[in-house]
Amino acid sequence: MAATSASHVVVGAGGGTGSAVVGELAARGLPTRAVTRSGRGDVPAGVEQLAADVGTADGARRACEGAAVVYHCAQPPYTQWAELFPPLTRAVIDGAAEAGAKLVFADNLYVYGPPDGPMTEETPQRAQGVKGRTRIEMADAVLRAHADGRVRSTIGRASDYYGPHGTTSTAGATIMTPALQGKRARWLGSLDQPHTLNYLEDMARALVTLGERQDADGQVWHLPAAEPLTGRQFLTLVFEAAGQPAKMAVASRPLIKVGGLFNPLIRELNETLYQFEGPFVSDASKFTAAFGPFDPTPHPEAVRRTVAWFRSASPS
Repeated sequence: MAATSASHVVVGAGGGTGSAVVGELAARGLPTRAVTRSGRGDVPAGVEQLAADVGTADGARRACEGAAVVYHCAQPPYTQWAELFPPLTRAVIDGAAEAGAKLVFADNLYVYGPPDGPMTEETPQRAQGVKGRTRIEMADAVLRAHADGRVRSTIGRASDYYGPHGTTSTAGATIMTPALQGKRARWLGSLDQPHTLNYLEDMARALVTLGERQDADGQVWHLPAAEPLTGRQFLTLVFEAAGQPAKMAVASRPLIKVGGLFNPLIRELNETLYQFEGPFVSDASKFTAAFGPFDPTPHPEAVRRTVAWFRSASPS
């Protein structure tokens, strides 16, 4: 099935970031195509759905056909980033280039490695782990394609996120589900270190801004978020919204190492656990200086919306 004409294409539309971007584009009345492997999902009325494997040249080409802007929100399984993520990203770059579209890459903060202060777009990329180096490789490919004149592109970076459809984040189902059940929720690393948490609906607004603005091209941008919270503060908000007494604990490095002996996904957390063992704060002042004031959703309201979505999505 050939893609029809939709000027805004979201690849990876089934994930938390992609789903939020689809919702933002649809709310603005923009012709939107949501691309997933299955071609099925819960999307707003009027959004075209397309089944495509964007990790292949043909799938990426079909996904991007007719696009003016492509939002790259796709990612392979967390345990297979090193081998699958760079070729997937190259395929999306090629698909966007063939369509003559602008590419907006939804990135994260892994590239910087352990920070020694608030992270800005100028923070040196010192990641030593496999996932951080993979992110550096992909960001370099996106920016190089822009510099070479192959495709207009820009990168938006967020910290750990939460929000409706944000099930796989470290602040997703592993926190929301036990809280709703009145069980203990485990936060990574430390309960008392400040951590930037991006709300998905705010991320989508910011990414679409990058897609709209020509002066965003060829650059990296940190996406605005409400003030940093400690794990204790965030979990307190979650349990309050769930109407349950707060029960919280820490998933420490020794506990994760033991769990990783039996679970490959838990094992992967060792590389990025530093993000929760010390302050992990993103500075998005470059974004607001360039594009004007941005009012992030206050955490109490964002958490209430998130908990409400997880409650409605849970089997009765």
